[in-house]
Amino acid sequence: MDYLTSKGIDITLEDWHDPAVNWEQYDLAVFKSPWDYFDKFPAFCAWLDRMEALGIRTLNPISTIRWNADKHYLLEVEKAGLPIVPTALLKRGTAVALEQYFSQFQTDKLIIKPCVSGGAKNTFIVSLDQVEEVTPKLEELLRAEDYLAQPFMPQIQEEGEWSFLFFNGQYSHCLLKSAKDGDFRVQHFFGGTIHPQEAPAHLLAQAQTMVDQFAEGCLYARVDGVVVGEELQLMELELIEPFLYLHTHPDSLENYYQALVQMMEEVPSSVS
Repeated sequence: MDYLTSKGIDITLEDWHDPAVNWEQYDLAVFKSPWDYFDKFPAFCAWLDRMEALGIRTLNPISTIRWNADKHYLLEVEKAGLPIVPTALLKRGTAVALEQYFSQFQTDKLIIKPCVSGGAKNTFIVSLDQVEEVTPKLEELLRAEDYLAQPFMPQIQEEGEWSFLFFNGQYSHCLLKSAKDGDFRVQHFFGGTIHPQEAPAHLLAQAQTMVDQFAEGCLYARVDGVVVGEELQLMELELIEPFLYLHTHPDSLENYYQALVQMMEEVPSSVS
């Protein structure tokens, strides 16, 4: 925020969940860090409806936010012919038969995660010998919402998870996130570490394709994936509230600023 204000941008921090905010006073609202949206999802969806009814322009666009808030979108990316980490949908209220996914994915461990979540909330790993123990817990969770099942990707521990950052569709910087020994979660609050990288050309091209196809009109996009062979398999396309790792590259703040200015030119005055 300090960098943007130093450039003369009139910007104010607001809490999406604060009913006292007069959103109509703003020309543009930037989703920056609504990191609690998945804990208050019905309220968040109602707020999106309100912003849309008010005609408030947002970055990223509200239609994109709605789409990206639910990890069902991964199946749409796959349907479009782009590579994702193999994913199966566990529907709300259905019986669980996890054994089938071990053979389907040819893995000895599964990652289970909610379709609406963040920060590895309610995300856990299951080995084949734990299925009987885990099934009642998972069936209880499935009473409330849909989940996804994915194979544990050993590349996360062996190489790490790649993140490619784009601003207004243009590549900015990338990094490799590593989990601590014995863990699969790369978030820093679980002991994960980050390592700035020069983007390998073939991986960057694949990430760019995903952004071009699914992040049109977005101020920011983060492509998270693992490399299998020479293929970048998508884990998450982060279009709502990703950490942008602006401190990891000398040009990232300027890249973000220039993208914001370009997109602000489409509105008459201030930005929130």
